[in-house]
Amino acid sequence: MITTENLVKTYALGQTELKALDHINISVKRGEFVGLVGPSGSGKTTLLNIMGALDAPTRGTAEILGRKVESLSHAEAAALRNEHIGFIFQTFNLLPVYTVFENVEFPLLLQHVDAPRRKKLVEEALAWVGLADRANSRPSQLSGGQCQRVAIARAVVKKPEILLADEPTANLDAENSHHIMKTMARLNRELQTTFVFATHDEKVVGYLRRKVTLVDGKVAKDETARAHSGKRGKP
Repeated sequence: MITTENLVKTYALGQTELKALDHINISVKRGEFVGLVGPSGSGKTTLLNIMGALDAPTRGTAEILGRKVESLSHAEAAALRNEHIGFIFQTFNLLPVYTVFENVEFPLLLQHVDAPRRKKLVEEALAWVGLADRANSRPSQLSGGQCQRVAIARAVVKKPEILLADEPTANLDAENSHHIMKTMARLNRELQTTFVFATHDEKVVGYLRRKVTLVDGKVAKDETARAHSGKRGKP
């Protein structure tokens, strides 16, 4: 699904060069539930952005579903994201003037899905996250946990092969964080969607089945993780 080889990402910083990622070599298989963990500035969000074709390597390669990110045009990268990748952000990024249904529907409009099928897919996605009864609500009428569940529904409604989540619990309390992670773990099992997280939240780490630790832009450790007992059941 995702492979990087000697991936390097640098940014110009005045007269110097900041190396955000330093020869990253990892492979993520279909159906994995993996986290990129590490302190702020370790490179995890930069790597997640490259995995989502939002950015490209400076050197080396990143291959997503058989496509080399560094070789894609802007239009090709956008098409790859639109058709195959879902995103969940810590700030929800919901459109406040639209209802929950309309927010979840938006990716399907970009794919030109016909109205009857859009309705079916949106209702299905809202049922997955337990918000079928809030379809006509607006984001301002929801709690933070509910807003993040809408964001998850929006990300999974098109049934992407890959779902990338950047600090998805950063703005949530402990109870909502666990509920969100249980929801995503269940979707991972039921849909076989590949989940990749960027996080330093221990509540998220407890659910991961694989943990890739980044330090100063390098992979310091890549290990199979063991989810905490009782945390992967149905919410």
